[in-house]
Amino acid sequence: MHIPFDNSYVRLPDHFYARLDPTPVAAPKLVRVNTALAEQLGIDPDELTSPDGVAVLAGNRVPPGAEPMALAYAGHQFGHFVPRLGDGRAVLLGEVVGRDGIRRDIQLKGSGPTPFSRRGDGRAALGPVLREYLVSEAMAALGIPTTRTLAAVTTGQTVWRETMLPGAVLTRVAASHIRVGTFQYFAARDDADGVRQLADYAIARHYPNAAAAEQPYRAFLDAVIARQADLIARWLLIGFIHGVMNTDNCSVSGETIDYGPCAFMDAYDPTTVFSSIDHQGRYAYGNQPRVALWNLARLAECLLPLLEDNEKAVQDALGAFAPRFQAEYFGGLRRKIGLLTDREGDDNLTQDLLKLMAEDGADFTLTFRRLCDAAEAPVGNAAVRTLFKDTAAFDAWTGRWYARLTLEVAPAAAMRAVNPAFIPRNHLVEAALAAAVERADFQPFEDLLGVLSRPYHENTALERYTMPPRDEERVLHTFCGT
Repeated sequence: MHIPFDNSYVRLPDHFYARLDPTPVAAPKLVRVNTALAEQLGIDPDELTSPDGVAVLAGNRVPPGAEPMALAYAGHQFGHFVPRLGDGRAVLLGEVVGRDGIRRDIQLKGSGPTPFSRRGDGRAALGPVLREYLVSEAMAALGIPTTRTLAAVTTGQTVWRETMLPGAVLTRVAASHIRVGTFQYFAARDDADGVRQLADYAIARHYPNAAAAEQPYRAFLDAVIARQADLIARWLLIGFIHGVMNTDNCSVSGETIDYGPCAFMDAYDPTTVFSSIDHQGRYAYGNQPRVALWNLARLAECLLPLLEDNEKAVQDALGAFAPRFQAEYFGGLRRKIGLLTDREGDDNLTQDLLKLMAEDGADFTLTFRRLCDAAEAPVGNAAVRTLFKDTAAFDAWTGRWYARLTLEVAPAAAMRAVNPAFIPRNHLVEAALAAAVERADFQPFEDLLGVLSRPYHENTALERYTMPPRDEERVLHTFCGT
């Protein structure tokens, strides 16, 4: 089979990675190939589904042109610094330049132990692999910068995660796998040359305009901060909670990466936490902006030796995060309620709605989607009104809102373009994973994936996918899977 590899990270010094092949598995079996993504990458999807292709996706065969490696990085995990992490269960096969001219990594996740495994088995269980497939592809369809999933295969082997589970390998596609933690790896070793080489590489790959700036490394830092501010704002606007915002899960390309105990919020509550390992709520929904800024401060620390007037440069760069985030977030909130022009009092209107939603436990996604109908005609207000306990307070808010909407043209259509009908609701994801893991029934996974591929498309036949969980369906905790 032919994958058009064009590898560049391998040209960096040897201590940036460890060269090794994936560890073969017993009996690989294809779960799914992402046909559209394969074609975008210039890979024949039919070749991926062939026996040779499945062998490549499982790690049993290294395709021509691949230069497999596990990448080195460090990271702060829940605030505690670990100087040596790295790809403990993943191997980067190489890079391809897609038909759109964009360079992307192709990585096998769950491909066996590496020098960075820290006594781990280097494998992945089927459930987390399918979770990443569902959520990453849903995020892409929602328009959120994200890594993607090219394929998933089962291994014919089991892994131990408190119990025996079927093993799987996920093929992840990313703009790159350079993280804040990658810079920390070299900075922690006082490897100034390594930090500079990594920064030069990241600039060339992700921010080429920074190379022409008067201060390229400051321009690089500014650009990473801007992308992260935009990304986190967009997470909040769809109710997404990453769950493990460690610095090694913060990509300098501005993509969402590492879908472990991630989840989507049902009832609106800024303190919402799903991750079973986030005992203090460090990465709660409402904490994500400040955690992102904290992570970016760690990147800035690594770049200090490369910056002119370094301490002031860092302060100025980090100071730009809050206004950038607020502009994207509050602008997005205004659009979600149909305010397409910016007028005095608009932000109060959005914040008052969120306050009502929090007090009444209104469903985040459903509230905004039903407001689209209410914006189209007042009769549509009845459906969204049922989501609120204090209907008098909600009626008072809608009175103000309707008065403000008279100043806009066709707000309902614009609202439907930013308020999804379908998200990967936790109870639906868990049901699909349970069917696959416990009964080898992948149809619920396929059905849900199909629904999530068109998140803004109204379809009354799929109404059950729009509904919040019943009490007995609620998912209180999500798990990392490692």
